[in-house]
Amino acid sequence: MPFSLARRPSELVFRPVRLVERRFLTSDYVRVRLEGDALRGFDSLGADDHIRVFFPAADAGDIAPLTVDELRASPNREYTPLAWDAEAGVLELEFLVHGDEGIAGRWAADAPIGASAGVGGPRGSLVLEGEPDAWLLAGDETALPAIRRHVGRMSRTAIGLVVIEAAGDGADYELDTPDDVRVEWLRRDPAAPAAVLGERLAALTADDRPTGDVFAFIAAEQAIVKPGRALLERWSIDADHAVVKGYWRRGEAEYHAPH
Repeated sequence: MPFSLARRPSELVFRPVRLVERRFLTSDYVRVRLEGDALRGFDSLGADDHIRVFFPAADAGDIAPLTVDELRASPNREYTPLAWDAEAGVLELEFLVHGDEGIAGRWAADAPIGASAGVGGPRGSLVLEGEPDAWLLAGDETALPAIRRHVGRMSRTAIGLVVIEAAGDGADYELDTPDDVRVEWLRRDPAAPAAVLGERLAALTADDRPTGDVFAFIAAEQAIVKPGRALLERWSIDADHAVVKGYWRRGEAEYHAPH
């Protein structure tokens, strides 16, 4: 068997950080850079890891460092670590900004540079060990950090398919894949998140399946779970070789993706 998925525990650590940089890739998708001495030693073993990020209210005149208790009392949401430097104490995250909704997205878009935040975790990791014969990665913008991390560990000779449902144009999101990994960008229907992605997965037949052991990662709005699992059946992909999950649920701000 060329690869397996293994669970690895991690020590749960809470880390005060501050916002030092933001860059909008599209009008509603932003990458932020966090720094802090507490990030020294940070690590994330799995591409689909979750950390809990705490978002205190802040404005341009109120960026004084907060106590750990104040940070812990702040609203929080789960996100996937994108990139980090454990020696320099740096962590990068990406956020989808849902208009005027969403505590996390608004903080990422509007909080003043220097604003405090908190990071907890990851509590544990699902680690891909070995090398799949082929890859299927599918998701929306909320899954893009995990997809980036999977792509980043691919060999240059990897084969596979990446399908992403998003509001912007594919070139805006800066995803570079090996030559034989095809990327399809789908324009999201704002009224029906994951519907276009689900239709694309439903259109993949058994004849589209690459040969060998395929690793599948599928994550988006909760509606993607049913067509994602149906595709695993058509492609005869064992559940132990796949991750299929709803990263968020429409109309439910406190929804947490299963770990």
